[in-house]
Amino acid sequence: MVLKRLRRASPAPEQKASASGPVIAWQGAGRVAWSPRDTVSLTRNGFSGNPVGFRSVKLIAEAAAALPLVLQDRERRYAEHPLLGLIARPNPLQGRAELFEALFGQLILTGNGYLEAVGGATGAIPAELHVLRSDRMSLVPGADGWPVAYDYAVGAKKHRFHLGDGPPPVCHVKSFHPQDDHYGLSALQAAAGAVDVHNSASAWSKALLDNAARPSGAIVYRGLDGQGSLSPDQYDRLLGEMESYHQGARNAGRPMLLEGGLDWKPMGFSPSDMEFQKTKDAAAREIALAFGVPPMLLGIPGDATYANYQEANRAFYRLTVLPLVSRIASAVSFWLSDFAGEPLELKPDLDQVPALAAERDQQWRRVSEAEFLTRTEKRALLGLPKLSEDDEDE
Repeated sequence: MVLKRLRRASPAPEQKASASGPVIAWQGAGRVAWSPRDTVSLTRNGFSGNPVGFRSVKLIAEAAAALPLVLQDRERRYAEHPLLGLIARPNPLQGRAELFEALFGQLILTGNGYLEAVGGATGAIPAELHVLRSDRMSLVPGADGWPVAYDYAVGAKKHRFHLGDGPPPVCHVKSFHPQDDHYGLSALQAAAGAVDVHNSASAWSKALLDNAARPSGAIVYRGLDGQGSLSPDQYDRLLGEMESYHQGARNAGRPMLLEGGLDWKPMGFSPSDMEFQKTKDAAAREIALAFGVPPMLLGIPGDATYANYQEANRAFYRLTVLPLVSRIASAVSFWLSDFAGEPLELKPDLDQVPALAAERDQQWRRVSEAEFLTRTEKRALLGLPKLSEDDEDE
């Protein structure tokens, strides 16, 4: 009775707990463990550590950077121009293809691409162009939400690019993101789940090979007089011998010598194990789908969307490479036009894309045979600038 009165009289001990504690979902055994979704982790797991993601990004970036670009305005197409010279040799360490490959790669992997203008007089064309790493760049919004500066951080050092009244020192190209006003959504983020599945399947295959590529089994102990359990010392000794003499690729094929009372019961592959490779191939196709690369171009089995390799390659250029190049070229030319002081347009030269040669031949033939169109209208349909008055008279 005394103890009961003391329990009633003593106040409850003070406890500090989060107000949101009751609604936290604790991760338990068996729950899916996804990799982190930050830029560094996604790039490491989906590009550096995944062959499908690596090849997809390289295929898009190299194909897009190899496309020839033309510079034109409303009146003519330039054969020589200071901007063409800048793009051909953007900086002492990179050529045009290397610069644009890095820019395309950053945009695909992170959803954001940054191009820096270096040198040059005020109101003149820059002396150099450099691609900045997207994971080091952060946007600084103003009071109205629009960007007023960009911070580029390397370790403890930080450099701020201020956006003033003149041409901005940084060109920011971003992909569409429905839930972010300042940063783009990368294809790698959409493919992150498939990347985890594919990497886990590869890790499972590696573990199987390390175990001599054999299915698991069980050692059953049948002791004397119905005794069915090993002593702690016997168990530790058996476990150590299994790890030393019968696990790993170097022990493949070594016969197992069991003492009295021990019996080896092999376990065959279950139907789910036999379907593992199909799961891995399905994840690889999802990764290729997120990047916009036909699986046939990557050698992934089980895809019959396109009749042949040529058709898949044409769809790859038409649906993935050309939209990417057109968007980047348009943003870069709009940015550089502020430095040049005149409206200029960079665009891919479709007549020099081998994969689209058949389509371009058909288009040229249809337009040239349309007698109801003028020369100016035909050139506009083909994406060419209109002729000057002297050329029209010829």
